[in-house]
Amino acid sequence: MNHSILRPLRRLTARRGAIAVVAAAALTTCALGGASSAPAQADANRSPGSADIATFDPGAAWDDTAGDPVQMHGLGIIQVGDTWYAYGEDKAGETSADTSFQDVPCYSSTDLKHWTLRGEALTRQSTGDLGPNRIVERPKVIYNSTTHMYVMWMHIDNSGYSAAEAGVAESPTPCGPYTYLGASQPLGFQSRDIGVFQDADGTAYLLTEDRAHGLRIDELSADYLSVVSEDASIGGSVALMQDLEAPAMVHVGSEYYLIASHLTGWATNDDVYATAPSPAGPWSGFQDFAVSGTDTYNTQVANIVTVAGRHGTTYIYAGDRWQPDDLGGSPLIWLPMSFSDSVVNVGWQTSWQLNLRDGTWQPGPATPRPGRYVLTNDKSELNLDVSGGSTSAGAGIVQNAAGGTSQVWQLQSAHGSGAGVYTLKNINSGLCLDVPGGAATEGLQLDLAACNGGTAQQWAFDATGGYGSAGDTTYQLENMGDGLVIDDLSNATAAGSVVDQYSANAGTNQAWTIARA
Repeated sequence: MNHSILRPLRRLTARRGAIAVVAAAALTTCALGGASSAPAQADANRSPGSADIATFDPGAAWDDTAGDPVQMHGLGIIQVGDTWYAYGEDKAGETSADTSFQDVPCYSSTDLKHWTLRGEALTRQSTGDLGPNRIVERPKVIYNSTTHMYVMWMHIDNSGYSAAEAGVAESPTPCGPYTYLGASQPLGFQSRDIGVFQDADGTAYLLTEDRAHGLRIDELSADYLSVVSEDASIGGSVALMQDLEAPAMVHVGSEYYLIASHLTGWATNDDVYATAPSPAGPWSGFQDFAVSGTDTYNTQVANIVTVAGRHGTTYIYAGDRWQPDDLGGSPLIWLPMSFSDSVVNVGWQTSWQLNLRDGTWQPGPATPRPGRYVLTNDKSELNLDVSGGSTSAGAGIVQNAAGGTSQVWQLQSAHGSGAGVYTLKNINSGLCLDVPGGAATEGLQLDLAACNGGTAQQWAFDATGGYGSAGDTTYQLENMGDGLVIDDLSNATAAGSVVDQYSANAGTNQAWTIARA
């Protein structure tokens, strides 16, 4: 096959943007990177243990219903009625020394926890792109409601990773088998790690890592089988950003969020996110969404899963914790995400529960429960306090040696921001910990203000230190209004020194140990 061109089996003439959207009554809405909704189908094989509540234990072994480790690495996922279908890289028996293509398995589940292997969506061939010693990674599937076809995009390469192409396949059914149509370099640019995103109006995008120029967002044709040229100034792409890989995108409220990984091979790193009002941008700068220095809890992003229910929507960060010596045994790490005011936060959970019917989630022991606490800075060993024990709005936040009710804070769940996000009400004054004016300014001293529930008063408690331990009580506190964290200004250790907000940097002056008051 000539890999310089893409040879699809069909091409439609429907104009761009005119793709019909499946009626909401026929499905559960799921607009996200790599995980779209498709028409409802009868589910004859509900997953064993299927129920409204699913419990996830990140880092634990995750087997399918036959007792074999699920091979959903580089996750692709789609919802069809009440059934979810997942796709991935089959790495069973492989190491980083040889990641040759074996197959793309297809699994089904009705609860997102128990998965049944249904077969191979793509099977290894004797020659060509799907042949021996070839690389097939990050299969992503979306449904085209005009052509009534499931379309799979994937990274296609040779063992030296010099081909750098995006491949496409299609099938009339979720698990296929898919008909492979070919591969190319989109718009003539390199393509390695990929993602896909399907917007609410049916427009779909290919997210692709172009090593020579950066991370690209390319618009797909009406049939989703090829890339169309848009902005000539950036080579036809919709947007071009810094060079990142493993991209995933989701639309929440009025914002588009793109998360991606730095380029560190099989080693993990602190994944980052950016926001924009549209896929074309303008895009913000990138910043960490998990605790800095944890390498995104030793994972690399694979996808974002959107679970819409009766009372809310839960967004799940799906990542791979790569084990180079046993890639097939690499744990799949799924963690709930919180979004607010252009801020995305992912905290560690040793265990958590998802209510699929309601679209809500509940944290496990890694997240503190509402109640009265004293917060002690790990650098200074001083407590979060109010200057002079003041009860006035605008009073500055400082740190002091233990003593007094001005150091006691009531953690209250901040409704609307997801579990694990709290307001902190000072017991002495009845006022709340606040970012003055909601300003996203590094070094700004925090203060007290009348409690209003706004995002400037909402704090995500993200386990740090020994985050993998259920007994860990040390947290980084991120503001859900500006994405900055509570900080001991200039690493000060003197009583009365200022407590400010600053970009996360993994310093001990940004870690706070909590204890019941």
